[in-house]
Amino acid sequence: MAYRVLIVDDCKLIRKIFEDAVGNSDRYVLTGSVGSAEEAIELCGRQQVDIVLMDVVMGSGMDGITASGELKRLCPDIRILLVTSMFEVTYIRRAREIGVDSFWHKEVQQQPLLEVMDRTMAGEHVFPDNMPSVPFGNMESSELSEREQDILRELVGGASNTEIAEQLGISERTVKMHITNLLQKTGFQTRLQLAVRARAGGIVINDDSSCFG
Repeated sequence: MAYRVLIVDDCKLIRKIFEDAVGNSDRYVLTGSVGSAEEAIELCGRQQVDIVLMDVVMGSGMDGITASGELKRLCPDIRILLVTSMFEVTYIRRAREIGVDSFWHKEVQQQPLLEVMDRTMAGEHVFPDNMPSVPFGNMESSELSEREQDILRELVGGASNTEIAEQLGISERTVKMHITNLLQKTGFQTRLQLAVRARAGGIVINDDSSCFG
C-alpha cells in the first residue's frame, strides 16, 4: 500500500519538485499539494493523509510550525516532515517540542528526501544535530553566540535598542555593545544592514516581523 502524501509550500516550484519526487516513487501517492497551512489543515480534516511535507515559512497566514502543532492535535497519527531553506537555529528545538516527526533542510540535503520520508514512516525521528553554518558577512553563522542571535532576531523585527533591552532583560548599554561587536565581526556598516542580511540569509527569523516580508 502506498502512503498518501500532502505537500504544503507557498512556492510553486518547490511544490513541483516535491510532486515529482513523490510521483517517481511507488511507495507514495500524492493526495494534495497546497500553498498555505490553512489549506493543509482543512484538507487533512476531510481526506486521509499519512505524511505531510510542511514548509516552515509561508508567504502569509499561519507558519508551518504552528500548523504542524495544530495538525498533531487534530490528527495525531499523521506523520509530519518539516522542510525549510532557512537556517534559524530555534526551528529544530521548536519542531521537537510540538511533536514533529522529522526535519529536512532543502539547501543542505544530507539525506535524500524520499529516504527521510521512508524512515519517518517506519517510525524514526530524523533530525539534524544542528542547522548548517552559512556565511554572514566576514563570519560564519555558527560563530554567533545565543545572545547575538537573540539580538539579531529583535533587529529583524525592527526593534529599537530600548525595546531589545526590555525584551531580553538586559541593559541598553549591553545591547549597544553587542550590536557594535556584530558590526565589527561581520564588516557590515549599519544595524539595518545587519538585520537585512540576517533575514535574507535565513539566519534568524522573527515570526512577528512585517518589515522584511
